[in-house]
Amino acid sequence: MKQLEVQIMGQSYLLGCPDGGDSRLLEAVERVDTAMCKIRDGGKVRARERIAVLAALNLAFDLADQSTAPLEAQTGELKQSVRSSSTTDASPVDSNQLLASLLERLDGALGSDGRLL
Repeated sequence: MKQLEVQIMGQSYLLGCPDGGDSRLLEAVERVDTAMCKIRDGGKVRARERIAVLAALNLAFDLADQSTAPLEAQTGELKQSVRSSSTTDASPVDSNQLLASLLERLDGALGSDGRLL
């Protein structure tokens, strides 16, 4: 593991970086620096610690939004598939296939730990 010196809000930090992770770490530093500077430049918060907490919350909120977007898209697809297959003459086999498809999508969305978030 190597170390990179970076600047966040004008202050230097020496960060540990896994091999091959330079670009990802620098991208993360850029996001944090941008978020913190935006809050600071807003003028309402001065304390560096408060700025850091607000930036972390904003970034976490954005990350949560991004992780739920694919699930919402899958839900929309499933709703469309339910609408298109829900006719009065639908056979029990079709319903069972639809249910199996739903369960498969839920398993994929939940991942290995069984939690959505």
